[in-house]
Amino acid sequence: MARLIRPGPLHLPFEWLVALRFLREGRMQTFLILAGVTGGVAVVIFLTQLINQLQGTIIDKVLGSQAHVVIKPLDDLTRRALPADAPVAATVQPRAQRLRPLDQWEAVARLAEATPNVVAVSPVASGPAFAIRGGANKSVALIGMIPEQYRRVVKMDDYMTQGRFDVSGTNALIGVDLAKDLGVGLGDKLRVLAADGRDETLTVTGLFDMGSRDINRRWVFITLKLAQTLLDLPGSVSNIDLTVTDIFVADQVAARLGNQTGLTVESWMLTNSGLLTALTNQSVSNNLIRTFVILIVALGISSVLVVSVVQKQKEIGILRAMGTSRQRILTVFLLQGGIVGAIGSVAGTALAFGLLHLFSHIYKAPDGSQLFSAQLDPMLALAACGLATAVGVAAAALPARRASRLDPVQAIRV
Repeated sequence: MARLIRPGPLHLPFEWLVALRFLREGRMQTFLILAGVTGGVAVVIFLTQLINQLQGTIIDKVLGSQAHVVIKPLDDLTRRALPADAPVAATVQPRAQRLRPLDQWEAVARLAEATPNVVAVSPVASGPAFAIRGGANKSVALIGMIPEQYRRVVKMDDYMTQGRFDVSGTNALIGVDLAKDLGVGLGDKLRVLAADGRDETLTVTGLFDMGSRDINRRWVFITLKLAQTLLDLPGSVSNIDLTVTDIFVADQVAARLGNQTGLTVESWMLTNSGLLTALTNQSVSNNLIRTFVILIVALGISSVLVVSVVQKQKEIGILRAMGTSRQRILTVFLLQGGIVGAIGSVAGTALAFGLLHLFSHIYKAPDGSQLFSAQLDPMLALAACGLATAVGVAAAALPARRASRLDPVQAIRV
């Protein structure tokens, strides 16, 4: 045993020397534990980083073209008379849809600006129309807004392919698909005809591509004043768009403004409930996978160290007979679990980064762009390393407790 406890050149503490010696002597067992921890940490980091990036990409694509919260007028209701023998005198049903102005929208906008978590407010006048160019005509949606305010809600500058997101007078911005359908380009003219016969000739001063063919074919951006004239909304707007600090508090902001104004206030979480459900299910699946991986890694470390305790009974008995305390023996095996967890977590982090780099070049979006990038969140890597080390120590607790309780005489006799 003199060879076992002889101080090394680094003059490490006794517990560290014994722990490292045990790990070195059981090379195959140590390799298996390290492989398990490395694989487990790599899976946890890779899946978490991958899902976070994919969710971020999906949210950016969906919410990049819309407001987080939209304030709209209440739905119109009308009453329909019932027969005399009916149990009630009348029933309420929706009226035929029509473009409705948002009453006192300036006061509502000021209230929204003063609401916590709201960072941008943009009044919008939108409604249907036809875009006409020669013999071609397309159904479009006129979006009347103030560019300086609207670009704070939707980052339109990032979607511009030609020109700038800036309109004045009768200038307009249209999508690349609508431009292709009508055969127009920068500087060309097109005529828009609203539902009640109002029309205007617009000059195309910019083209945008928002990643959605439907939006690219329908949206036509014009000034708020021109939209109010064409859509018969004198001095009014059809809705107010908001952006909030955190997209996941949008429903709270919507509920608060709905209670304060009595208007219809919808958050993206309501209008995109299917997306929210998919993201939630994806996160739950990821958490379940991580939990099972952590449990498997912990069981692997624990089972291998249990075998190590059985194999090292004589050595443990000799150490106990030489006066080594139970606490020191306990520390030796806890250190083994921690060392394996720490080394495996570092290797797993490197493997996860390699996998991200590999798969980012293999899997592409339909347009050829990357679905995700080979980026590793430092906080995620540190958290995974800390968790793996803690799991290693916790998994070693049972074998360590068993080793510390071995009777020296019985252990030596085995």
